[in-house]
Amino acid sequence: MASLLMLVSAGVSAQGNMPPPEQGVPSSQMPGVLAQVSFDQRLDARLPLDAPFKDDAGHDVTLGQYFGTKPVVLAFVYYECPMLCNQVLNGMTSALDVIDESIGAEYDVVTISFDARETPVQAAAKKAAYLERYKRPGAAAGWHFLTGTEASIAAVTKAAGFSFVWDEASQQFAHGSGIMVATPDGRLSRYFFGIEYAPRDIEFALIESSNGRIGTLAEKVVLYCYHYDPTAGTYAFDTMRAVRMGGGVTVVAILGFVVVSLRRERAGAGH
Repeated sequence: MASLLMLVSAGVSAQGNMPPPEQGVPSSQMPGVLAQVSFDQRLDARLPLDAPFKDDAGHDVTLGQYFGTKPVVLAFVYYECPMLCNQVLNGMTSALDVIDESIGAEYDVVTISFDARETPVQAAAKKAAYLERYKRPGAAAGWHFLTGTEASIAAVTKAAGFSFVWDEASQQFAHGSGIMVATPDGRLSRYFFGIEYAPRDIEFALIESSNGRIGTLAEKVVLYCYHYDPTAGTYAFDTMRAVRMGGGVTVVAILGFVVVSLRRERAGAGH
């Protein structure tokens, strides 16, 4: 059974506060494998546009072929991911389906598998599934699903601040979640973390990026995909505790806002 892990931080790497790798991590601790996983915001960093890949039709391409005139939404996933990558793509597709701008017209989308074992056949199947979900005409020419070698994948993910690690025990990748927006000339302009993305924010990021402007650091709420060991009865981290903590913080913040608002309202009425 796979599990989603949620960590909250404000624009910092998830790497710094995690323990070193270790065996038999109890459910209350972050697993050592996630100490090797991060998703750092590298705004204004240039992507390696000369990096070679294969597109979903099996043709040799370079990343730069998808840049030049339009902003690009960029996502790192792997096509056989059992859980989190599909949620990233689902969330991205839902958000892009809301905005007025269309894939292939005002911007392109580039989805890159970070599993070097995956093939154009798998990329084509994933593309077909998401084009059916998105449905807008012209999207097929603007949404690209790529596969590549370890060297090409490493060059692009390193430039974008995205790291991942293969966990032999679970036979899965441990990785974070999110999408990026890049300018037409290949500079990273905005990051969106998690699996749900505000359509208005993405639309604004596309408008900014199309004009070559770089956005600001985003608050970092990253989901990490990791494996639950049913034989040991432990998670890499206690997922329910993390969710409850996150929910508790939200409730406290809302209550605080209500209290402050009521006090201000009473103070105003007294004058």
